Amino acid sequence: MTELVREVSENDQLRADIYQLLAALLRSQPSAELLQFLANLELDVNDPSEMTKAWSALKLASNQFTSEQLEEEYFNIFYGVGSGEIMPYASWFMTGSLMDKPLAMLRQDLLQLGFEREENVKEPEDHVAALCEVMGVLLLEAPGYRQLGFYQRHISSWIERFCTSLAVTPSAAFYATVAQLAKSFFETEANEFEQLQLNIPVNCPGSEAETAADEKLEPAKRELAS
Repeated sequence: MTELVREVSENDQLRADIYQLLAALLRSQPSAELLQFLANLELDVNDPSEMTKAWSALKLASNQFTSEQLEEEYFNIFYGVGSGEIMPYASWFMTGSLMDKPLAMLRQDLLQLGFEREENVKEPEDHVAALCEVMGVLLLEAPGYRQLGFYQRHISSWIERFCTSLAVTPSAAFYATVAQLAKSFFETEANEFEQLQLNIPVNCPGSEAETAADEKLEPAKRELAS
C-alpha cells in the first residue's frame, strides 16, 4: 500500500494479527497448521475477560476438529446446496441485497487505498474475510483517520449482527467459537475506534504527522485474497 515506514505499537500489531487470523478463518476452513497453532495457544487462565474466554473456547475447539471435518462445516455455513446458512457480505447485512450500493462505495475506497482483487477470486470485495484482511493492513500501514474512516463506512454498522448470526447457524460447532472470538474482538475494536475518533481534530482528517504521511501514500496495488 505504501513504502512509508510507520511506527506500529504493540497493541496495533496484535489487533492486525487478529484481523488476519479472522480473515483466514472466514476465508476457508482452517488448515491443519492453523488448527495446531490455535490448539497450542498460551493463555492467561486467570484473566476473566470475554476475549480470553473466547480464545479458550477456540483453543478447545481446535483440539477437537480436523481440517477435513471443518471443510464440510464451512461449506454448509457459507455455501450450502443452493445457499449457505449465512451471507458473509457487508452489502447483505447493510441492505438485505447482494452487490448493492455499499459494495460500489467499498470498491471506490479500495481503489483509492491501492487494493485490488486477485484475478482468480470470485467473491465480492465486501466478503467479511476480505474486509478483515484490509483492516489488518490499514492498522500497520495507514494513518489513523484512514483506519477510522474505513471501519466506520464498511464494518461497524453490521459486524455485530454478523457475529451473532454466525454463532447460531445450525451447522456451527467450531465456527460458533470463531463467532465468539470475533464478537469479543469487535467489541474492543468499537472502543478503540471511539477513542481514536476523540483524538482526531474535528477540523481536519488527522494530525499533522498523519496528514503528511497520507500525502506520501503511493497507489501501489495490493491484491485481496478474498
